[in-house]
Amino acid sequence: MKNMKTLLNFWLLLLLVSSQFQVRAQSSDDRDSTGLPGDQFSLQGALEMFKKASSPEEFEKLINTENNHVNNLDLNGDGDIDYVKVIDHMDQDVHALVLQVAVSANENQDIAVIEIEKNGTESAVLQIIGDEEIYGEAVIMEPQGEEGKEKSRKGPSLLEDDAIVINVWFWPSVRYIYAPVYRPWASPWYWGYYPNWWRPWRPLGWHVWHPFRVHYHVGYVFAPTHRVVRAHRVYTPVRVTSVTVKTRNHQAVSNYRVNRSKTTVTATRGNNQVKASRTQTTVSGKKGNTRGTATRTSTTVSGKKGNTKVNATKTRTSVRKRN
Repeated sequence: MKNMKTLLNFWLLLLLVSSQFQVRAQSSDDRDSTGLPGDQFSLQGALEMFKKASSPEEFEKLINTENNHVNNLDLNGDGDIDYVKVIDHMDQDVHALVLQVAVSANENQDIAVIEIEKNGTESAVLQIIGDEEIYGEAVIMEPQGEEGKEKSRKGPSLLEDDAIVINVWFWPSVRYIYAPVYRPWASPWYWGYYPNWWRPWRPLGWHVWHPFRVHYHVGYVFAPTHRVVRAHRVYTPVRVTSVTVKTRNHQAVSNYRVNRSKTTVTATRGNNQVKASRTQTTVSGKKGNTRGTATRTSTTVSGKKGNTKVNATKTRTSVRKRN
């Protein structure tokens, strides 16, 4: 009973300390563009399409289907949506599925890569990493939450680094690429040559596009680190970037300044001491006369009673617009 009371007091104190780190930008609900190309492609939406697809080929079709609202990219500025092709780089039991755009007849640009590896007989993990030329920095996303009907007793989710790492083995597309007869998918399409079913459309404005993008945020979260290490090593040497894209977005990327600061607050309740440290990443982007500021705050709280130490980490992302 005494331990229960101590634990309850700790969490109450955690809430009090965390409240000191609230930022007014939280209420803006991630509504503002940073001005970077990555604003126009939903990493969460791509993962949702990959979860639904039965194969990499179908996945490529889903992310390029207008009504799915995953892709709103126009990297070369020709006024038409770019076609995103998928290329699987496979090495034994790891896969790096690259999402790539043909910017011209001579240049390609990676948008993101889905990195997958097996970690058990019926267990696999994945992450999607947005390319730093598109997002300003490498942005890592991963699935989070209960797998529902897809969850199996043979492949449970794992607790790792205070995060629930989801077993994606039962996603149809994952099972497909691990089938014995599978051959790595490499999209046959290239600049000026695309499938008959696809017709480019005009990019949507940010305030029209953004609500569709937000729709995919449920179930996917920012990841603090690369968990799929072997697949990332496979991808790194084959990464492709475009001089045209880099030149065209140089100013936007340059304005995307990242500042990190750390604040520590100590609170005492009876004989218990709780220490909260905050690491805050602030990213500023400018488009026209509008400046957007995105803040990602990670709060770590530790408490100690006797020889027992408890740690809790909370991460939050918010965005606000400044004219």
